[in-house]
Amino acid sequence: MSAHSHIFFYHRELPELKNQFISLINQTNQHHFNVVDDSKNANIIISIGSDGDFLQAVRSTGFRQDCLYIGISTGGKISLYNDFLFEDADQFLDALSLEQLEVRSYPVLEVSIDQGTSYYCLNEFSIQSAIVKTFVMDIFIDDLHLETFRGDGVIVSTPSGSTGYNKSVHGALLDPMIPCIQVIELASINNNQYRTLGNPFILSANRVLRLKIVKEGNEFPIMAMDNEALSIRHVENIEIKLSNRKIKTLKTDDNSFWHKVKRTFL
Repeated sequence: MSAHSHIFFYHRELPELKNQFISLINQTNQHHFNVVDDSKNANIIISIGSDGDFLQAVRSTGFRQDCLYIGISTGGKISLYNDFLFEDADQFLDALSLEQLEVRSYPVLEVSIDQGTSYYCLNEFSIQSAIVKTFVMDIFIDDLHLETFRGDGVIVSTPSGSTGYNKSVHGALLDPMIPCIQVIELASINNNQYRTLGNPFILSANRVLRLKIVKEGNEFPIMAMDNEALSIRHVENIEIKLSNRKIKTLKTDDNSFWHKVKRTFL
């Protein structure tokens, strides 16, 4: 693989790791990989930093389908998207050099707002009120009106993103091998007027979740795609589904999703 592999390193300025980064570049060249300065010319994109940096690397390079994404942690611990430590460069370079490379794919959310541009998320999409007032929206599954929600907002997560914001509000952890999305309500109000499930629910890959915003001063909500805010005024309709896109990462013997869950939380 190395003879035709072009690697782009995505990273923030790391002055404290400057010498180590130079050493990493040298080791990469010694393994006969070609290091490029433009991600468009790469078929391997390596993020250096935290899980947040990995998400930014994927977003800033356009959720590419024709390349492999790899995360390297600078925090001394491997994490949910960072499978290797910065100081263990030889380990992942050796893994890349294997003739039979095993790849893992992560599902991606596709979010369309008012039938406009599509946005993509690897972790989750969230929507909340931008004012000190409860948020009202009609929630549809395909064409079925499921409920009229009133509360703080809604989180829609991918299986790999189920360990993030979703977990912090007691959503279920989902195996990324199951193509689905999870929907969880934030502080829903249940009374004689408003009645919601009040529990997370999971939709299969062929379902479409539709959110219709009720105009009560909340047409300019706070929306987030992974760790990035999205500012759009007068939002009325949001459509969320699993994209045909998938993010490919390197799979090794000890970095399955559940290996990562155990190391991170237990």
